[in-house]
Amino acid sequence: MKLSGSPVEVRASGTTIWDHAGKAYLDFAGGYGVFTLGHSHPRVVAAVREQLERMSLSGKTMFDPLVGRLAKRLAEITPGDLAISFFANSGTEAVEGALKLARAATGRTKVVATQNAFHGKTLGALSVSGRDAYKAPFAPLLADVVHLPYGDSAVLASALADAAAFVVEPVQGEGGIVVPPLGYLSAARAACDASGALLIADEVQTGLGRCGMLFGCERDGIVPDVLTLAKGLSGGVVPIGAYVARRTVWEAAYGRAPLLHTSTFGGNPLACAAALAALDVLRDDDLVRSVHARGRRLLQGAHRIAAAYPEVVREARGLGLLVGVELRSEGYAGTIVPEMLKSGVTAAWTLNMQRMIRLEPPLIVTDAEIDTALAALRAAVEVARERLGDLNGANVTEHSRAST
Repeated sequence: MKLSGSPVEVRASGTTIWDHAGKAYLDFAGGYGVFTLGHSHPRVVAAVREQLERMSLSGKTMFDPLVGRLAKRLAEITPGDLAISFFANSGTEAVEGALKLARAATGRTKVVATQNAFHGKTLGALSVSGRDAYKAPFAPLLADVVHLPYGDSAVLASALADAAAFVVEPVQGEGGIVVPPLGYLSAARAACDASGALLIADEVQTGLGRCGMLFGCERDGIVPDVLTLAKGLSGGVVPIGAYVARRTVWEAAYGRAPLLHTSTFGGNPLACAAALAALDVLRDDDLVRSVHARGRRLLQGAHRIAAAYPEVVREARGLGLLVGVELRSEGYAGTIVPEMLKSGVTAAWTLNMQRMIRLEPPLIVTDAEIDTALAALRAAVEVARERLGDLNGANVTEHSRAST
């Protein structure tokens, strides 16, 4: 009943997962941002069950009112004049669609992205992602893609001069939970305005409350031209992705050719019902407001562990309930994550920086659950230190400060 040494999950509810042996695990991996409302939220499950009994899939020959309701809702809650939604089944599809939209709207081909970014693994999304190990087997990818240092405002203007788009994460997730300096997205907005490039905010992981605001781009108070969503959009019940664009951008690309980009399953009734219910819960339970305090508790606890074990932990950083603990070696991560699992807490590495442990619990997490996870992390770090010693061969005396 095990695969690659891992327990087999059989049931989940709220912040808890149960394995085949009946052991409970506190979920601090959170499906990499999927389970914003926890597992199997009853209001979302009820909405999907009701829709399943009414009509499970649309034949696409008639208009489905759920698509219209969800598009209207996203237009209401996304920043500024973002108004037109296209629905897909995943974050990578949303990014792929946004890239096509940018090329069609501007008539340009060049796309600018950031080093160590992650936007997905389909051909276009992979091209603007940053880790060569995922890209090399599929070369050549899209031509005319440029990667810039993340968080460096000085290089934006020249790189964007002839670009169709700049695609950027408000906080790099898989790149190692990297929070850019305040003003970085504002500088990107200004550079895009000056060059005519579109600003694509990839909010697949940062959107819908994860960072303590509804959308990560709101930290700098900017409005992108296109905003991508997925992961937590359905509350962790049904796969869904979307991008939301300014009306002028959409009309420039597809105003006279709406069939250039379509999806059979995108915006299906079950996904739309789940997303509408999830957005209701997010609003009714005021979950975004609670993220500030809970995120601060989690990050401060991670700081204390970093201070206590500087030979193992380089630093802790994050924003809201997207927190990372950077270790001094990948070898430590290979011990710490399994040890946390033994203690009944799930955690995960980030894809592009495997010495970074991601702590990304559901937004419904409690203070007591945060303390439980931090205790498991501390115990696992202690085991790693005792078992592996100092993998760097150096005496570490200085602690790094986390991003805020």
